[in-house]
Amino acid sequence: MRQVRIRAVAAGAAIALAASLVAACGSDSNAGSGSASAGAGAGSASAGSSSEGSASAGSASAGSSSEGSASASSASAGSSSEGSASAGSESGGSAVDLSKDTKKAITIPIASGWAEDVAVTHLWKYVLEQNGYTVKTPTLDIGPIFVGIAKGDYDVFFDTWLPGTHHKYWVEDGYGAKSVDIGVWYKNAPLTIAVPDYMDIDSIADLKSIGDQVNKTITGIDPGAGETGVVKDMMKAYGLTDAGWTLKTSSSTAMLAALKKATDAKKPIVVDLWRPHWAYAAFPIKDLKDPKGAMGKPDSIHVIGSKDFAKADPGLTAALKNFTMTGDDLNSLEAATVQDSSATEADIEAGVKKWAGEHPDVVKALLG
Repeated sequence: MRQVRIRAVAAGAAIALAASLVAACGSDSNAGSGSASAGAGAGSASAGSSSEGSASAGSASAGSSSEGSASASSASAGSSSEGSASAGSESGGSAVDLSKDTKKAITIPIASGWAEDVAVTHLWKYVLEQNGYTVKTPTLDIGPIFVGIAKGDYDVFFDTWLPGTHHKYWVEDGYGAKSVDIGVWYKNAPLTIAVPDYMDIDSIADLKSIGDQVNKTITGIDPGAGETGVVKDMMKAYGLTDAGWTLKTSSSTAMLAALKKATDAKKPIVVDLWRPHWAYAAFPIKDLKDPKGAMGKPDSIHVIGSKDFAKADPGLTAALKNFTMTGDDLNSLEAATVQDSSATEADIEAGVKKWAGEHPDVVKALLG
């Protein structure tokens, strides 16, 4: 998946919970449920749909930042210009009125393996439960999440990457027209190809020259992830497919475990990643330049919802529409929730509670 905007712990402390986040990215099959654990984004590794090897969960990712994006009421990436329903008019940042909300039991699915999704969803869960809502957070693959939001089985999802990574689901598969694009909460979230910083290579165009070092393999994430399709297209654009290169797909968790193992041993490896991601602080890695632009332009991370939810809860929809997060805040939130490889659901919730106490202004702003 290509894919939304989030690092530092000892490399030995984390990928299992990395197994809980994110391009980035979940697969479109196996709608398994379960509680969210820390993971990779668009996403970092998490214990979600594929629970393989653990790695170190780092704290915040590099990759905060700039570029503007349209709000849900205007033609934002994947909004009215791509066939989705508009979330309504701006509320202007003032306090929202939750008194007319009639749906107090909310289901917010978490994309398996996406760290930013785990962190942000649990933050909102904490705040909503303080305000009389009950919140369920099943862990699912990305395909079933889009289906469920479109059908009204789920209410809100925080990790839709547009206009590129989730274009297939949002536009080609038509789920955008059946859902509401509520708004952008994180800007400038690129998909990346990364290697250890000790490798003598700086561009995707030079990958052919080191093919023998990595067995002509890019270590990827979920087969159904949006980023997986992007990487396959990139490989064709750079002639890697014709040169015998393969993309080894499995899960965010497995990719991060392989990355940890390689960097611990100072061995070469090529992985697909995305920003924000804690791996950039946890491991000695760098992004390869993309002179052909085959990985696409950075996405923005959108919160989307079902049409039934938007009608039933206009107050909460307005609050979600106003929601944004800086790179620094996302980094620290992710560090508080997904950096411990042994963290349980209760540990994540405790981390959110502690973070909320340390960032009262951010928490207060969520509801205006």
